[in-house]
Amino acid sequence: MALFEQVSEDIKKAMLSRNQMELNALRGVKKEFLEAKTAKGGTGELTDEAAIKILQKMAKQGKDAAAIFKEQNRADLAEEYLAQVAVYERYLPAQMSDEELEKAVRAIIEQVGASSPQEMGKVMGVASKQLAGKADGRAISEKVKKILTSL
Repeated sequence: MALFEQVSEDIKKAMLSRNQMELNALRGVKKEFLEAKTAKGGTGELTDEAAIKILQKMAKQGKDAAAIFKEQNRADLAEEYLAQVAVYERYLPAQMSDEELEKAVRAIIEQVGASSPQEMGKVMGVASKQLAGKADGRAISEKVKKILTSL
């Protein structure tokens, strides 16, 4: 089942179980999906890859908002955003562990032939394409920088 249909089904389940927080989060996801489907220049279809990118963006925005609210001592709002992020993450592919990420980045560095931090851009270009959806961009960047500076 495509992510769009899965979210629609889960909205119905959230309505039946009267889970307002989950329902609001899923309605937000469906809104973003519909906007992507009907965007100018769009085909009217939403691939799972595009849906995953939307979900990743929403999860990142939610985490960033929660961090800001925590800094401002608004734990109630931070918890609300983190709960929404948990709903989004149910539809995302499993993220790589730190060890798996390091192994993958080392393989990419070897493949590209990078040997210094000045070649970080070359490595990041390949790494961000190969690891898209499997690891957070910031985590990839930090790992690449760490490994390249230790060479």
